[in-house]
Amino acid sequence: MVKPNVTQLLQRWSSGESEAVEKVLPLVYEELRRIAARQLRQERGNHTLGATAVVHEAYLRFQGKAGFEWPSRAHFFAFAAHLMRRILVDHARSRNRAKRGGRVEKVTLAEVGELALKTSPDLVALDDALNDLEAIDPQKAAVVELRFFAGLTLDETAVQLGVSPETVGRQWRRAKAWLYGELQPKEESH
Repeated sequence: MVKPNVTQLLQRWSSGESEAVEKVLPLVYEELRRIAARQLRQERGNHTLGATAVVHEAYLRFQGKAGFEWPSRAHFFAFAAHLMRRILVDHARSRNRAKRGGRVEKVTLAEVGELALKTSPDLVALDDALNDLEAIDPQKAAVVELRFFAGLTLDETAVQLGVSPETVGRQWRRAKAWLYGELQPKEESH
């Protein structure tokens, strides 16, 4: 039995063939879960969403939209990673709104040190910084999206963007340095 080509199925999905959607999803499901799990590892440890929930939410958002075009499997996974990032940011923003509503969790002074080691940079702050980078340099923002959120290699990112791996490497280093500077606490002027 010949295994169906994911890219061909994605292209058939793009042209509106509903049967292609049903055939391609089982083939890409584990890779989507891997991308979701990678993104969740970048967040705090006690996240209320799991990789499966993120993938299912992404699937629902895929279903609600028409006219997606998937010229390649890399395009599909890059878009899926972007969509999952949006889901996690939306979830974080709603969680932050709920926190401002007064529900405060008490922790001891000893637990503060542990929490600082366990938590990663705030996803909302990272998203805001990435949006700022996109306004300044869309290609560097795309490199971050593909490398950090989609988990693509330098070579895969280069193919996706139509540039050399060396260019991706330079842009990746510069984007990381810029984001690092943006995510550092700002000193208050006296």
